[in-house]
Amino acid sequence: MNLRWFVSRTARQAGDLRKQVRFIFQSQRDLLAPRAATEITRALEAFATVYDVGTADQPTLQRAADKLEQAANQWLQPYPSPAARENFKEFLVSAVLVLTIFNFFCQPMKIPSGSAQPTLYGNVVTDLKEDPGAVVPGGWGRVLAWFQGIDYHLWVAPVAGRLHIDEPPPLLGFIKRTRFTLGDSTYNVWFPPERLMDLAGAHEEQEFRQGDTVLKLRISSGDRLFVDRFTYNFRRPERGEVIVFVTAGITPYLRPHPGPDLIPDTHYIKRLIALAGDHVRIGNDRHVVINGQRLDASTPHFENVYSFDPKTPPRESVYSGHVNELVGRRAGRGGLAPFFPDESAEFVVRPGCYLAFGDNTMNSYDGRAWGDFPREKVVGRACFVFWPLTSRFGLVFH
Repeated sequence: MNLRWFVSRTARQAGDLRKQVRFIFQSQRDLLAPRAATEITRALEAFATVYDVGTADQPTLQRAADKLEQAANQWLQPYPSPAARENFKEFLVSAVLVLTIFNFFCQPMKIPSGSAQPTLYGNVVTDLKEDPGAVVPGGWGRVLAWFQGIDYHLWVAPVAGRLHIDEPPPLLGFIKRTRFTLGDSTYNVWFPPERLMDLAGAHEEQEFRQGDTVLKLRISSGDRLFVDRFTYNFRRPERGEVIVFVTAGITPYLRPHPGPDLIPDTHYIKRLIALAGDHVRIGNDRHVVINGQRLDASTPHFENVYSFDPKTPPRESVYSGHVNELVGRRAGRGGLAPFFPDESAEFVVRPGCYLAFGDNTMNSYDGRAWGDFPREKVVGRACFVFWPLTSRFGLVFH
């Protein structure tokens, strides 16, 4: 019957009917009267003599299915709201399947910050009021921009007055917004990125005249990707892979200088630089040295990181290698690498730990500042960017 199941709609429907009758019969067997159980068993056996042979034509198969359905209607106990029960069962099966996939195979994640740029982009807020020539698209332009993960916000003061900014309680407990109010008029930014009010170019109690531009923002949302939780069940992470780890339970490392700790109970995404026992230095040439071996563009997974022009100073959101504290201060960004004050400083990764850096070396809070972390905190590796539809869409190779 396998071939007929593919080519005959009647055969498929008959097979589904038998499966459903069997399921309900097994569920009600202890509740049915002996005669009812006997009649259902006979009806299933009679149906099998037609269905399992595989030579019955469609009219014969349809008659057998009708008799089985009549027997089921007569002897099985009806369920209240059968359609709702069936839909709920399918929902539970789908929910279990989704949870299984997310827990054991892949997990969706949004890049929250720009520390992995330009490999993976986080939320970037640009105040277009600083650029007089900036144009906010309208209509289809905004639709196309949305598919690229870009959202524009333009609000011109409808009346004169002082600006009030607040963050109302989330709708339904998770839908966040920042609300800008002038007089009786309001403007909402839904799902606002962090530090929106600091980056918006508008401030609490700021005075505006009617017709003034209050908001003119370009918000690039963080990349959405799937994290591969499966591969590392069979092997250890490799140097250079982009890994995701959780900070829950990580004890702050004793730093040579005071600084902020890891944000607790969240996920970080960084590039794995060094493994347990590795001796690590960061040269003034912006290349990491592991156990005396200098990493460069020929090292697997570092092709892009070290593709920079050594004559060009390090910049944000551009591949610029990795800077130590000395080079960072010379470029105007001190405090990035207290564990690596200069190229002679050596950091030894503790047993059972990893050291990870961000690709955006001039704007990344990473292992240069907080040291290594236990390898059991690794969740998986960056696998596939599924949103937005930009050049980064697809597998994460480097």
